[in-house]
Amino acid sequence: MSDLLDELDAWLDANWDPDLTVGEWWQRLGTSGWAAPALPANAYGKGVSRNEAIAVAGRIVARGAVPAPGGLGMLLAAPTIAVHGTQEQIDQYVLPLVTGQAAWCQLFSEPGAGSDLAGLGTRAVKDGEEWIVNGQKVWTSGGHIADMGMLIARTDPDVPKHQGITWFAMDMHQQGAVDVRPLREMTGRALFNEVFLSDARVADDAIIGGTNNGWAVANTTLMFERAGLGAGGHTAAALASAGTIAGDLPRRVGDFVRPAGPAGGGGGGGAMAAGLSKLLVAMAKETGMIGDANFRQDLMRLHTLHEVGRMLTLRVKAEKAAGRDIPAAPNVGKLSMSEIMRKSRDLGLRVAGANGMLHPYSSEQRAANEAAGVPAMTPAITELALFAQGPPIYGGTDQVQRNILGERVLGLPKEPNNDRTLTWAEQPKNG
Repeated sequence: MSDLLDELDAWLDANWDPDLTVGEWWQRLGTSGWAAPALPANAYGKGVSRNEAIAVAGRIVARGAVPAPGGLGMLLAAPTIAVHGTQEQIDQYVLPLVTGQAAWCQLFSEPGAGSDLAGLGTRAVKDGEEWIVNGQKVWTSGGHIADMGMLIARTDPDVPKHQGITWFAMDMHQQGAVDVRPLREMTGRALFNEVFLSDARVADDAIIGGTNNGWAVANTTLMFERAGLGAGGHTAAALASAGTIAGDLPRRVGDFVRPAGPAGGGGGGGAMAAGLSKLLVAMAKETGMIGDANFRQDLMRLHTLHEVGRMLTLRVKAEKAAGRDIPAAPNVGKLSMSEIMRKSRDLGLRVAGANGMLHPYSSEQRAANEAAGVPAMTPAITELALFAQGPPIYGGTDQVQRNILGERVLGLPKEPNNDRTLTWAEQPKNG
C-alpha cells in the first residue's frame, strides 16, 4: 500500500491547486483514476481493493486537498455500470460521474414494492428507439439534485416478476415528466424524495445489462449498497456536491477543503455512527458517565461491533485475493451496521440524559437549547437517535437480509409462493 500512497503523493504534488474550480479539480482527479480507484482501469479506476481505496481517500484529505465527489453515483451507479455496461456506456456514464459532472439517484423502491422490490409496478413501454416510463418511486436519496437516475422498471408484465425488469440510466432533466418531491423526516431533514414519472423517456441504448435482465443488474447494485453500508458508508466525500443542479462545480475548490480527520459526508448511517463513537467518549468524560462500569462495558460492545465489521472487510479482501468469496458477506455487514446504529442510539441517549428529548428543528430552537445549558454536542446525538430507525429498513430490511442468509447460505426452505410460476400480471399486488 505504501507504494500506492507514494504514487498518489507525487500526483497530488503535481496536480493539486486550490485556485482551480471544483469542476476542474474533479476532472483531473477523475480522469487520473484517483477519484474511484476501486473501479477497474477501463472504468476510470485503478483496480485496487476497497481498503486501499479508503486509504487513498483519507490521504487526499490528509494532504489538504478536496476528495472525490460523493453520493450514490459513486457508491452504486459507477461500479454497477462497470460490471454490466459496455465500454461505450462506461465512457458515457462513468466518466461524468467520477469527474463530478453528473449526480445520480436511485429509482428502485416504490410505495407498494419496498421489501418486495421485484414486485415493482413502474412500467416502461417501448416506443421506437425509446421507452416511455410511468410510475412512482419513493425514498429517493438526493433526487432533488440528481442529473441521472438508476431506474428499474417493468418491461414485460407477462413473465414471472423477477424476469420482466430492466435497469435504465435515466435523464432526470425532463420537465413535466419527472416530478421530485421532498419527504421530510422526523430528524427535520429531507434526505429522501418521492419521484413521479409521467411519460418520462429513456433511450433504448441506456439499458444496462440487457432488456429484462434488470433483476440481475439490480442485485449487483444492491450488493454494492449493502457492502458500502456494512463497511460504514463509502469513502470520504467532498463538502462540495456533484452535478449541475447543486451549483458547486464553478466555485473555487480551495473553499471546500476540510480539516484532516475521519471520512464523512454522504457516508450514511454507518459513517454517522462511526463518528459518534468519539463523541460519546468525549461526552461521557464531560458528564462523568465514563466512570460507570456498565456504560464502559456497553461502549466496548459498540467498539467490538465496529472492529468485527472492519475485520469482515479484511476477510472479504483476503478471500477475493485468493479467488474465493464469503457467501452473503454484504448482508452480514448490513445487519451489523443496523445493530451498530441501534447501540449508538441507546448509548447516546444514556449519556445525553433528559437533554436527549430536546431535538432542535430550527436555529431558534438550537439557540434556546444553548441558552438552557444543553451541551453543544447533544443535537448530534438526538439526530442519530431519530435517524437510527432508518438503516435497518433502507438498503433491504434486516428481515430481508436474514431471509437471504437463511435461504441462500444456510439452505433453509423458502416460504411457499408462486413467484416463479405466475406472471407479474397474475400476481396479487401489494397495497
